[in-house]
Amino acid sequence: MKQEVLHTIVYLCGLGHIALSAGSLAIPKLLQWSTHLKNIPLLLRQMFWTYAGYILVINFSFGVISIIGTDELLDHSFLAKYITLFIGLYWLARVIIQFFYFDRTNAPKGLLYTLGEAALVLLFILFTIVYLTAFLYNIAWI
Repeated sequence: MKQEVLHTIVYLCGLGHIALSAGSLAIPKLLQWSTHLKNIPLLLRQMFWTYAGYILVINFSFGVISIIGTDELLDHSFLAKYITLFIGLYWLARVIIQFFYFDRTNAPKGLLYTLGEAALVLLFILFTIVYLTAFLYNIAWI
């Protein structure tokens, strides 16, 4: 793959991460987290919100790094190799969790939720492919 094309795709994935982060702010309300979490112990509720915050910041940071540091993510350096590998594996793990771990029995129903979930999963798969491709580019396999 040509560097210019990969550069553009990584940059666009950075924008995708920012959009994902912005959209994630609506998830607690859409999925009624406050209602569902009110009956669990306070410490567990606090841990849940803390982990959700960490995930939000990590996803946002992936976006910032991909937008501002696109050149550096593709410069074959040690950090380029391992940051692209980390981001790719992060999203691969998320896709695997989506299909093999999540119990969707009580997931919200309806066209909006189904389309939203499909869009998110496709975005996660795209991120996985792009960043693992960038890793392979960085180690000069492609």
